[in-house]
Amino acid sequence: MRKDSRLSRVLHVLAHLGASENPMTSSQLARMLCTNPVVVRRTMGLLRDSGYVQTVQGRHGGWSLTRPLSDMTLLEIHKALGDTGLIGLSVTSEHGNCFIEKSVNLALTSVFNEAETLILARFGEISLDKLLQRRD
Repeated sequence: MRKDSRLSRVLHVLAHLGASENPMTSSQLARMLCTNPVVVRRTMGLLRDSGYVQTVQGRHGGWSLTRPLSDMTLLEIHKALGDTGLIGLSVTSEHGNCFIEKSVNLALTSVFNEAETLILARFGEISLDKLLQRRD
């Protein structure tokens, strides 16, 4: 199963934009992420629609932040990307009449929900400027 790395990739981009004095083009960001500029534009469009980035037109144009990284949290960016599930595990419903499967699913779903609640709460506590602190 492929893991969703959009949040990590977008945080990487935002940190670079925060550290850059100039806007960065979709092509520059795509080279940095080893992807296609169309993918970058689509994803950055979600952040633009949510007010985190803007596009600057012209010869020296590109993507830039609309506010400092210290005014953005991991939770806000996660939500701007579509608030996808954080836990890659799921339950099965192949045996809908089996009380054991129902019991297992109830227990797992409870744990998954609790874990996701804790992760989202922690995301809300971390501002993006923390991403630029070296952790060598």
